[in-house]
Amino acid sequence: MARVYVSTVVNARNDRVWARVRDFNGLPNWHPAIAESRIEGGEPADKIGCVRDFRLRNGDRIREKLLGLSDYDMFCTYSILESPMGVENYVATLRLTPVTDGDQTFLNGPPSSTARPSGKPSSSAISAAACSRAASTR
Repeated sequence: MARVYVSTVVNARNDRVWARVRDFNGLPNWHPAIAESRIEGGEPADKIGCVRDFRLRNGDRIREKLLGLSDYDMFCTYSILESPMGVENYVATLRLTPVTDGDQTFLNGPPSSTARPSGKPSSSAISAAACSRAASTR
């Protein structure tokens, strides 16, 4: 099993970063690779068990299921149901922690998956970089 670990420091307070990433259907608002997203069945985007279906700008489709969400602990856990990225049993937790030396956020993300080699960049690395850029520029 391959383990993926991605982290970054975002130049914005954790409440500002969390406001962007907690919306399970909000990827197109801050992630440059995402063209569109919808929650299947009209469920609320913060309902545990809801499924987001989104398309990348290159046309690839990904479906993910929300497994956990905590405003108090600032984390979101999800699994990939369908993806062209060559992963199986992918479960990820994106967690935000305030940096105590200034208005910054430590973003710690997607640590667990079983992956088949695909030759494509990890969505985890792309997401961490996109989140960092989006939160620090607004």
